Amino acid sequence: KEEEEKKKKRKKNKRRRDTACLGPFLPLIKSPFQGLGLFSRGQRRLKEKGSMFVRALSVFLLVSAVTLSRGQFRCPEPKGFFPDPEQCDLYYACVDGKPEEKLCKDGLVFRDDNPKKELCDIPANVPCGDRNLLQEPQTSKGCPRANGYFKHEDPTACDRFVNCIDGVAQTMPCPPGLIYEDKMSSCVWPADASRLCENVKRDVLDDGFVCPDGDVPGPLGRILPHPTYPHPDDCAKFYICKNGVVPQKGQCEPGTVYSEDSFKCMDPENVAG
Repeated sequence: KEEEEKKKKRKKNKRRRDTACLGPFLPLIKSPFQGLGLFSRGQRRLKEKGSMFVRALSVFLLVSAVTLSRGQFRCPEPKGFFPDPEQCDLYYACVDGKPEEKLCKDGLVFRDDNPKKELCDIPANVPCGDRNLLQEPQTSKGCPRANGYFKHEDPTACDRFVNCIDGVAQTMPCPPGLIYEDKMSSCVWPADASRLCENVKRDVLDDGFVCPDGDVPGPLGRILPHPTYPHPDDCAKFYICKNGVVPQKGQCEPGTVYSEDSFKCMDPENVAG
């Protein structure tokens, strides 16, 4: 019995020494599953309260940071309109040196080239530079943003674009021969566009005429912007291709015929053949 009591005392003393080695860290180790993300009910409550505190603190710091950032804006001049240093559609109206925060309509950005004017424009016309932040987009059917020019949802409709005004989309045509370039928010010649539109539908006249591909040099070697072509059956008629792609019928004045060499109507005696 004495031997057994001695063994019990030795084990008890050993546990005390082990506990003493753990010192102040012992309260943190209450569950064998703590390292696996499993906690007792009490520990879960403590953890949830701690998480709520961290989230609340994070939100407070975030809101404080935003408030301080906007509150720190100083008017460069007592009066005028000045851009936010980070957000391109955000600007400030300064009166007597006091700034008032303002926001362009969604899809537009602030023009900072003249502090005397309060102007918002499409992004293609404004070099935002490092001011690359924008407000959250207000999307609607056909409109990625509430205002601006955007490419048509049909990839083959290269000669059309969408004009969005306050979230209302309206399909618009480009001038004949031009296609819409999204980067420039404008219609350009196909050679200046960043996309190929090989499947663009061509206009066909009722007699089957379609404007041929390729440039047509004039008598002086210059490319004709609106080339003309002879009619296959009537020498007093011809075709004209507006911007090289939109066909129209042409008719010479009475007593004249179309000349393929001069690309115009002339007296018959001056036309070969």
